Amino acid sequence: MAAGDPSAAATSDVPATSSSAASYPDRLREALVALSQACDSGVSNASEAASFTVSDVLDAVAAVMSAEADDGSDGGNDSTAARVSEQLLREVHEFLSRPLANQMATDALSLVLPIPVAKLGAQTGGCGDIAAAILKFFVTNCSPRDMLSILCEALDAPMELPNCSSSFVLLLNALAEVLTKIQRRHIEQVKVALPAVLKVMRATVSECDEEHGKAVVDLFNAAHGIGNAIQEMCTAMVNKNKEGMCAILGLYSLQNIALASRSRQQDILCACGSVVLQHFRFLKFSGFTYVGLLTGSDVTAATDKLSKDDDADFLEGFSFAMDGAMLTVVWAYMYDDMSKYAGEELELALKEVQGNHMMKWEAINMLKYVLSSICYPWIIKSHSINLLLSLAGENHVQETNNHMDFTSYAPRIFATLKAIESVMMAAPEALMRKKAFAALKKVISMVPSSQRFDILQALVNNSMSSSLTAILLDLVREEILRESRQAENDRVESDGFQGHGELPPWASHALELVELILRPPHGGPPCLPDHGDQDQDRENCSRKRLCTKCTLSG
Repeated sequence: MAAGDPSAAATSDVPATSSSAASYPDRLREALVALSQACDSGVSNASEAASFTVSDVLDAVAAVMSAEADDGSDGGNDSTAARVSEQLLREVHEFLSRPLANQMATDALSLVLPIPVAKLGAQTGGCGDIAAAILKFFVTNCSPRDMLSILCEALDAPMELPNCSSSFVLLLNALAEVLTKIQRRHIEQVKVALPAVLKVMRATVSECDEEHGKAVVDLFNAAHGIGNAIQEMCTAMVNKNKEGMCAILGLYSLQNIALASRSRQQDILCACGSVVLQHFRFLKFSGFTYVGLLTGSDVTAATDKLSKDDDADFLEGFSFAMDGAMLTVVWAYMYDDMSKYAGEELELALKEVQGNHMMKWEAINMLKYVLSSICYPWIIKSHSINLLLSLAGENHVQETNNHMDFTSYAPRIFATLKAIESVMMAAPEALMRKKAFAALKKVISMVPSSQRFDILQALVNNSMSSSLTAILLDLVREEILRESRQAENDRVESDGFQGHGELPPWASHALELVELILRPPHGGPPCLPDHGDQDQDRENCSRKRLCTKCTLSG
C-alpha cells in the first residue's frame, strides 16, 4: 500500500488502550462522509481510499479488543472499546440503510468490511446482531457471486484462534445466505466455497479449548446452515448435476461428522449427537444408506463421481470422509436419539452386513479409521469396539472363508488388527482393553487358517511391545492346540489312517516364529516381557512396555 494512502495512516495509528478508542466514532463519520461525497461525484479512486479508511477505523478498534482479551483487562460488556465497537457498527449500518444510499458506496464497503465487521461482531453486547445485519445487507444488495468470493477470502484470512471463532460464525451464516442466491453454475460456486469452510472448521476444532466449546458448537450450527443451502441447490437441480451436488453434500456431511467427533470440548461431545443427526438427514437426502456407510461403498461412489471432473484438490478437503462414514454408524449405535431416528433401518443394515462375508470384512476394516486415530475420544473407540464385536457375531465362518481369496484383504486386515492393538495397549480402562483383546481374537479367528499364521507372524514382527508379543505367541499356542485337537479328531474319524509322527503345519511354523523372537534378525536381546515386581510392571506400563498382566487387567 502506498505511503500516501489514507488507509496507511489510519493503520499506523492503532490505539493502544480502550480509552483512546473513544475518538474513533468521529473518524468513522468523517470517512463515511468522504466516501459518500466520492461516490456521489463518481470518483472511483477517492471512493476506494475512503472505504479503506472506514475499514481501518474498524480494524483499529478490533485491535484494541484483541489486546484487552490477551491482557485479560476490562474485556466485559462495560469496556470502552466494547461500547465503541457497537457504536461503530451502528454507524456503518445506518449509513448503508439510509434511503438514498449509493450502490457504489455499498459495493466499495462490501469489498473491505466483512473481516473487520466480523471481528467486531464477535465482541460482547449487541455487536453480533448488528454485524450480522451489515453482512446480510451486503449479501442482499451486492452480486451473489462477488460476495461469495469476498466471504471466502475473509474466511481464508489469518485470524487469531480461538478468539475469532465467533467471527467465523458470522461469515459462515452470511455465506449460507449467499449460496441460496446463486442462480447458475451452482457446483462451481460450491467448489469455491467449501474448501474455505472446511479449512476453518478443521482449524477451529483442533485449536479451541474447553473454554471456547460453546463457540465451536455455534460454528457447527453455522456449518449446518451451509449444508441446508447446498440441499436447496440440490432440490432445484436435475440429472447429473444433481447427482454431483448430492455427492458433494454427502461428503461435506461426513467431514463435519468426523470433525465434530474429534472435538475434545465437553460442549461439543454433548451436542455431537444432534450434529450427527443433522448431517445424517443430509446423507439420507443424498442417497447414502447405512449399508453403504458401514462398508464405505457410498463414500467411494461419491468420490468417484467427483474425481472424474479432475477435482483432486477439491476432494482433499474431505480427507476424513471414510472416518465420518463409520462414525455415523457408531453414533447411531451409541446415541439414543440417533438410535430412535435410525430405528429399524440400522438394525436391518447390520443384519445384511453380518450375513455377507465380504461385506462383513469391508465393515470391520472400515473401523480402522476410527480405532487407529489418536484424535477420537475413548468413549467413541469403546463403542466402535462394541460395534466390531457385534458385526463379527458368534458364528464361526472359517470354513466359508477358506474358500475365499483373501490376498487383497490381507493388508487391510493387518491394518485393522494393528488399530485394535493400539486400543488394547493404550485404553485407559481395563474393561476396554479386555474388549479390544476379545475383538482381536475374534478377527484373527475369522481369517482363513491357511493365512492366519502369516497374519500373526506379521503382527509379531511389527510388535513394539514385549508383552504384546507374548499375547500374540499365546494366540499361536492356542492355534496349535486347536489344530492338534482337529488332527486327532480326523485320525479317529479315519480309523487312524494319518501317521502319528506327523506334526500339524502350525507346529513347524510356530517353531520358526519362536526362533525369530529369541534370535532377532537384527541382533539384540529377545523381545520378551520383563520379570519384576508389580511396581516395576506399572513403571513399564507408563513407558508403553506393558506386561501381559497389566495390559488386560489394568
